[in-house]
Amino acid sequence: MVIGQRTPIVPAESLQRDLENAIEGQVRFDRHNRMLYSTDASLYQVEPIGVVIPASVDDAVEAIRVCARAGVPILPRGGGTSLAGQCTNRAVVIDFSPNCRRVLEVNAAARTARVEPGVTVDELNDHLTSLDGAASGLFFAPDPATSRHANIGGCIGNNAAGARSIRYGRTSESLLALDVCLANGTRARFEKGAALHHPDARALTQAVCDAVARHAAAIRERFPKTVRRNAGFGLDMILHAMERGGWRSGAVSTEHLAEVNLAHLVCGSEGTLAVTLGAELTLHPKPAAKGLAVVGFDSLDAAIERVVPILATNPSAIELLDDTVIDLARANTEYRRYVELMPRPVGGELKAVLYVEYFGENGDEIARSFDSLRRTVAGESMEAHTNAAAMLNAWKLRKAGEPLLHGIPGHRKPLTFIEDNAVPVENLSAFVTQLRKIVTQHGTTAAYYAHASVGVLHVRPLIDLHDERDRERLRSIAVAAADLARSLGGVMSGEHGDGRVRTPLLERFFGPELMGAFREVKRLFDPADLLNPGNIVDLTGHNPRPLGSITQNLRVDAGFDARPTTPPPPAPSPETYFDYTDQHGFDGAVELCNGAGVCRKKQGGAMCPSYMATLDERHCTRGRGNALRLAITGQFDGEGRGGLQPNWSDPGTIETLDLCLSCKACKTECPSNVDIARLKAEYTAQRYRERGAPLAARVMGVVRMLNRLGSALAPIANWASTFGPTRAAMNAILGIHPDRSIPRFAASLAHDWRPASGTGRPRPVPEAATPRVALFGDCFTMFNEPGIGLATRRVYEAFGYGVDLANAGCCGRAKISLGLLPQAILEIDDTLERLRPFIEGRHVEAILVAEPSCLSAIKDDWLALKLRTPIALRRRLAEKAFLPEHFLDARWDQHPRRPTLGQPGETVLLHAHCHQKALWGAETSAAILKRVGHAQLRVLDSGCCGMAGSFGYSKGRYDLSMRIGELSLFPALRASPGAIVCAPGTSCRHQIHDGVGARAIHPIELLERLLPA
Repeated sequence: MVIGQRTPIVPAESLQRDLENAIEGQVRFDRHNRMLYSTDASLYQVEPIGVVIPASVDDAVEAIRVCARAGVPILPRGGGTSLAGQCTNRAVVIDFSPNCRRVLEVNAAARTARVEPGVTVDELNDHLTSLDGAASGLFFAPDPATSRHANIGGCIGNNAAGARSIRYGRTSESLLALDVCLANGTRARFEKGAALHHPDARALTQAVCDAVARHAAAIRERFPKTVRRNAGFGLDMILHAMERGGWRSGAVSTEHLAEVNLAHLVCGSEGTLAVTLGAELTLHPKPAAKGLAVVGFDSLDAAIERVVPILATNPSAIELLDDTVIDLARANTEYRRYVELMPRPVGGELKAVLYVEYFGENGDEIARSFDSLRRTVAGESMEAHTNAAAMLNAWKLRKAGEPLLHGIPGHRKPLTFIEDNAVPVENLSAFVTQLRKIVTQHGTTAAYYAHASVGVLHVRPLIDLHDERDRERLRSIAVAAADLARSLGGVMSGEHGDGRVRTPLLERFFGPELMGAFREVKRLFDPADLLNPGNIVDLTGHNPRPLGSITQNLRVDAGFDARPTTPPPPAPSPETYFDYTDQHGFDGAVELCNGAGVCRKKQGGAMCPSYMATLDERHCTRGRGNALRLAITGQFDGEGRGGLQPNWSDPGTIETLDLCLSCKACKTECPSNVDIARLKAEYTAQRYRERGAPLAARVMGVVRMLNRLGSALAPIANWASTFGPTRAAMNAILGIHPDRSIPRFAASLAHDWRPASGTGRPRPVPEAATPRVALFGDCFTMFNEPGIGLATRRVYEAFGYGVDLANAGCCGRAKISLGLLPQAILEIDDTLERLRPFIEGRHVEAILVAEPSCLSAIKDDWLALKLRTPIALRRRLAEKAFLPEHFLDARWDQHPRRPTLGQPGETVLLHAHCHQKALWGAETSAAILKRVGHAQLRVLDSGCCGMAGSFGYSKGRYDLSMRIGELSLFPALRASPGAIVCAPGTSCRHQIHDGVGARAIHPIELLERLLPA
């Protein structure tokens, strides 16, 4: 049962029709879309009635009015990153994030901005930076860890704060006014003094203040005095405003309303009082100078004990990470580099770090702050940074703390249910000491991190929700932690809100009188209880909420007809093609997605290209992860399969996965390392096992055979690919878009390779023979771009190597990406057998792979597929395999010879391949170019090019492919028309050709140009 759930007055079909007739935006009532909005970043899953994606805020108002007339609950939603379950409900979800994201006005003189609710914190701040004049020196100060994908509307709903709240406060402190829609569809504007000028606002403000006056004594007594508090409704803020207006007791007159701003009451109300349509925000001047110190400690207690003394040095932030997060980051491909920057405690192991940030007027002031900090933490290791890039890198690890925790192996996971306790900072050490005892007494452990400067600690106990004993632990720990926080003058939630996880504890914390006051206020705003019902207060009679409801509507229970306290039986695991032992099976790999929504960022990095182009929840990593989880547990099939049988042919899941480019960015950029490319390949292979693969996929999968044939018949094949009738036939059979060019074929690289170098196995060589490398003959270097292979040979011979051509077969990349895994496994095992002499050859220093997607297959997928080839041989190959340009740089001081190279002077734009960026970084191509003197090299932050192998050929995906290219790559290339364009990936070079008409070259070809003639 969903607490607060009611039966809508009208059938869903009628409601859907009314909404479609009323609005311009999208109305999605199919089960697939409903289920993708059934979760957030919390423990919970509740299937909504439907989803509305308004085209504008006016559209959203019309949708609210339709729902209000029908008596249907409404749930406004932004990024869906809530940790307490407040974004899940049996309601019509209104998603503001795709279209309601404009910055409406910036007033630099007044230091204000007006925005729509769907703009993210980082988008607003990036927009301010891009403006001319004084506006570029302003910023919106609240900085939650989710700032790249947290919507301003969500920050208002949750009263978000972030690391620098010690200086700038919470969102409510930066909120001047709200434009809202009330539950009945009436629009209103809440701002300071509104009650004096607007009759509608006056009536509501008067009623709220009368309620606050009746309960003033309880508010003064029971509301916590912590800097950070976000539990219940903010009646204390209204009381303080009344007092500033002169009220002390008795009746509330109009004069007492002058300072009251109902926007501050709506802020933090989790969408239960009004729907935010727009906000007027206070902006702050950017600090003239910044500094960040990272202090390492050998124990968590030692770190926490230093917080109060450090506060005396006037920092702008103090953030804490414990060794649980640090160890997880050390094991993460993307984040381990940031751990290496951390100081090591003197004579001890790194167990905790404090990030201590300072703002100042100039560098001298920052230096004095660092000196003061060094004296305060004397005896501890400390690294101080003033370089912007170094500070950004340091902060990246702190911001990834929460999602990183989901990478913990095992069935117990660090869950969000006591993760937001806040106490007066002077009581933080006592709180941690006693809370650790509580956690230990319950037979588990926890991770600790967060905003130490304001006494907010994000504690994540490890709990297995499939274990009934752990569910009881969860409820018991939640009660004990709430009682402990209250006993120390704190509160259950400092910033994450109440939602489903803490609402059942509110009456225990605030007492019956204040809960009654909360219900009074709720009825004033929303008498029909339509807005996110059941969160914070419940008007349906469940008062107080039973503690057992904390473990109701869990996502692990969804789809099962089971008592709330009975964990469901595990779904049967299929026989998979990849090995998921480390993730406890395929279902465990899918469940790594915790809903944090990092994949919903709209700029920077490569993840997730299809989301950046569509802004559609279905097409982000989280949407795909949810779709996979729901499909393999049978939940898209309704009641029929009861969650026991995986559905490998769910149409919605197939459509969602179809727009995944398999770029592998999520494998690295997602802090939980959810590898959707691999999961997509597995799911598709399981579907083909049941139903067979389509012709187009089977044809595209034999790319080596096609390229070899095209190479053998190059003149004819190249003519046929441009001749109208034959090209039309190709388009029809393979589903190729008519505007996509077909790669040109060339004579095989093997034909031009010197016989002395061999075309297969290496020749026996004596002990003192010239060191050798082998070039892996990938499908494109062999048959489409042999010049890359010849350039590799020439460069390596100039560096003193003998070069062999390992024409061993295909890496299987095309088949893997297309889900043809049985065929890929057979092909890869054959290729490995032919590569064995090069792998085991004593004098073969490296196996060079010019195509990054082939190298990623060898170094990543080959190690995870269930092959017959021993894993030891595959690992040896992975250690020996390099991009040709990377090996040159990595062994720079060990090459047999160092040729004289020319001095480059051209501007070079380097676009790295997605797999390369995800698994090894763009520096694997850039480093050698910098080393040899390309001072004008610019590594583009260009995300994915949009081609992704066969993806960009498809008729149905061509337009999206080009839109992805237009996000950043194409504009960057057009902005530098005279530059040399360098791209290691064949798909990238192809996309650049089709997108901007430029010829891109491989980095090894650029190096060849520097050799003597």
